Amino acid sequence: MATIKTQLVVFDFDWSMADQDTDRWIFEVLAPDIRRKMKTLKESVQWTDLIAQSLQEIHARGRTREEIEHTLRQMPFHPAMVRGVTNLKGASNPSTTFFCLSNANSVFINTIPRGLQNLFEEIVTNPAEFDPSGLLKLRRRVDPDGPQHSCTVGCSPNMCKGEELAAFLERHKPGYDRIIYVGDGSNDFCPILRLRSQDMVLCRRFRGLEGRISQEGGQQCQVKYWAGAWEVEEIFNQFIEKN
Repeated sequence: MATIKTQLVVFDFDWSMADQDTDRWIFEVLAPDIRRKMKTLKESVQWTDLIAQSLQEIHARGRTREEIEHTLRQMPFHPAMVRGVTNLKGASNPSTTFFCLSNANSVFINTIPRGLQNLFEEIVTNPAEFDPSGLLKLRRRVDPDGPQHSCTVGCSPNMCKGEELAAFLERHKPGYDRIIYVGDGSNDFCPILRLRSQDMVLCRRFRGLEGRISQEGGQQCQVKYWAGAWEVEEIFNQFIEKN
C-alpha cells in the first residue's frame, strides 16, 4: 500500500459528527407540536424550506436567539468523537484536513461543536443567520430561483453533495493521498460514488447510507461500518498508528 502523507476527512454533521439531528432537535426541545407537524409535511415540502418555515413559527411564538443557541449547546456530542478528531488533527503523519459537508445550516454547525470551531478547512452547508429581531433565517445552498444542480443520484434540491465534494477537491489541488468520508444518510451516497479505491467511507449503521450501499452499491472505495462515536475514534487512532 502506498504511503499516506496527506488525507482529507469529510464529515457529514447530523448523526455523523454530532450524535443527533440538529433540525429535529431544536423543535423536539422547544416546540414538540411543530416537530409533529414536520413529520406530516416532510413528504410535501422540501426539507430545508420546511425547517425555515418552522423557524419562523417558533420565532412568532416568542422563542429567542438565546433559547435556540442554548438548546443547540445541549445537543448530544460524544466526547469520543471530540477526542478522535482532535488526535487525528494533531498528528503530523499523516497530515489531515477536515471538511464539513452537511445539509444542516451554518448557525447550527458553528454553535454546537465543543472546542472544535477551528477544525474545518471549509464548511459547506445551507446558509443561515439571525436577523435583528432574533429570527433565524435559513435558505437553501442552491437557490430555488437560480441554476439547479445536475445530480442524478438522488440528492436533495438544496445541495448535491457529490458536486460539492468535487468542487472542494478542485479548489484544493493537487488533492490528497486518501479521502475518508464519514456519513450516515442517503444523501451521503452520491459523494462516496466519487471516491477512489484507496479512499474509505465510514458508514454509520442502521441509517439511510447503509441501505443504499447494500441495495445499490457501485462504490469503489473501502467501506467500514460504525454505530458509536468510540468506533470512529478507534479507526482514526489506527490511521495515526499505521502511518
